[in-house]
Amino acid sequence: MKRIGVTGSIGMGKSQTALFFADYGLPLYDADAAVHALYRKGGAAAEAVGGAFPDAVRQGAVDRQRLSKLVKDSDKMALLEAIVHPLLMEGRRRFLEEARAVSAGAVVLDIPLLFETGGERHVDRVVVASAPFAVQKARVMAREGMTEAKFSAMLKRQMPDEEKRARADYVVRTDKGLDHARLAVRAILEKEGLL
Repeated sequence: MKRIGVTGSIGMGKSQTALFFADYGLPLYDADAAVHALYRKGGAAAEAVGGAFPDAVRQGAVDRQRLSKLVKDSDKMALLEAIVHPLLMEGRRRFLEEARAVSAGAVVLDIPLLFETGGERHVDRVVVASAPFAVQKARVMAREGMTEAKFSAMLKRQMPDEEKRARADYVVRTDKGLDHARLAVRAILEKEGLL
């Protein structure tokens, strides 16, 4: 079973690109959605995160905005990752097991920090969603509550786009419209013998 990692910096269209793969029938693991599930009330990480960062939990669920204000230094980020990453890895393991059980020929792993966490070692191909910086910035700044400072801090935590593109097996340009990106995904699937 081929594992295709889809990644890209904030505002690059990574999630939409991953959905195009799913549209072609590939099972999709969405790391962002997995984190949301872990943080919701009753989620597997909510209690542990609350124990480490009590001010980040409201009514039993992790408030991601409050949490982000509490994990600004590397020690606190490492503590959070020590709680969340094992749970994410277990969820991904179950996802892959289920995909194998139904004889999926390939799966898509939508992982924002794929390169930053060394995750490229666990996939067969890496697809990077990319767009020019001006497009990326406009997309991100249009988000509710976004500021220049937040955007700048996010970029600092992520590998530069040009480096991601250089390390990718495939790059999908997302600034040329949805049809262009969808056709690029189709071309990747054809080249990989998955269509």
